[in-house]
Amino acid sequence: QVRFVESGGGLAQAGGSLRLSCAASGSTASITAVAWYRQRPGNQSELVAEFSNWGDRINYADSVKDRFSISRNNARNTWYLRMNNLQPEDTAVYYCDIRTRWGRLSWGQGTQVTVSS
Repeated sequence: QVRFVESGGGLAQAGGSLRLSCAASGSTASITAVAWYRQRPGNQSELVAEFSNWGDRINYADSVKDRFSISRNNARNTWYLRMNNLQPEDTAVYYCDIRTRWGRLSWGQGTQVTVSS
């Protein structure tokens, strides 16, 4: 009974920043890991950042390392993806991926990020 909603996407210019949010509700105690994926135009989905083991393990794709950061607000059950120094190649639909002890949740609609040069 976990629900979530993604938000924070929008338009940005190259070099700008955005912060994506994935707000979870319901049986959030069952969540074991959260990740952000993205699907760029004409590409398959790809892992961007992963947060697991209560933050003990955080991984980033090489393409975003040192620019993006994933974090969590425990009290609000919200996971964030802070994106700095955005580039046009970051244009994609970004999806929150939640794993619980019962399995992986189906993706929602995602949030569109568009970066102009």
